[in-house]
Amino acid sequence: MLVGRIAWSITTVLFVATAVALVASGYDGYAAVFGAVALAAAVNLLPRPGSRERS
Repeated sequence: MLVGRIAWSITTVLFVATAVALVASGYDGYAAVFGAVALAAAVNLLPRPGSRERS
């Protein structure tokens, strides 16, 4: 599902960017939380076992 992949990609990029900005501002704890959420969102971009991607 292309729309779903686009949505999860945008979510992941936004959370990573926010985590980087928080690290730059000195908010390491909040940055770690946002990084963990970005990682959790990125899991949704992995291919599912047994499914075939359409080109």
